[in-house]
Amino acid sequence: MKLIQTALPDVVIIEPQVFGDERGWFMESFNQQRFEARLSELGLPLPRPFVQDNHSCSQAGVLRGLHYQRAPHAQGKLVRVVKGRAFDVAVDIRPGSPTFGQWAGVELTAANHRQLWVPEGFAHGFVALEDDTHFLYKTTDYYAKDCEASIAWNDPAIGIDWPLAGLTVKLAPKDEQAPVLAQAVL
Repeated sequence: MKLIQTALPDVVIIEPQVFGDERGWFMESFNQQRFEARLSELGLPLPRPFVQDNHSCSQAGVLRGLHYQRAPHAQGKLVRVVKGRAFDVAVDIRPGSPTFGQWAGVELTAANHRQLWVPEGFAHGFVALEDDTHFLYKTTDYYAKDCEASIAWNDPAIGIDWPLAGLTVKLAPKDEQAPVLAQAVL
């Protein structure tokens, strides 16, 4: 497993080792010991244990986010696409952080097998780039409705460069009504 730091050093792309031949391929999708060793090599903090796995399916143009949970139920997320393609984004929402309000994004696909580690203190979102995109993520805390929050996906102060050419953005009502970062309760 190879970890690649993004423009937000705490957010890392994970490239698993894929073994393939004419029959297909095999990879370890998660190995806690290796994950923690690679984070330590980069000088990054280790996450709390993963306690919940989620799976979503989205049509092209569905944009989910930017979501986060406030303390005491903040979540770190390890995300990947197992079918289709998505552009995945993390935004630093840690007050006082030198990268506060900045974002990093990466295309995750079933073909590239990449994953993204989004630690606590970051908002997360993605847009499905094709129909029937299946997105899996492990979280370090359970879903807690009273701690759930969102930031507007199109906040001009953040300036995410979403790859939306040819897509019609489809949002949930909560994402349509999300505040900009400057008005969000962190």
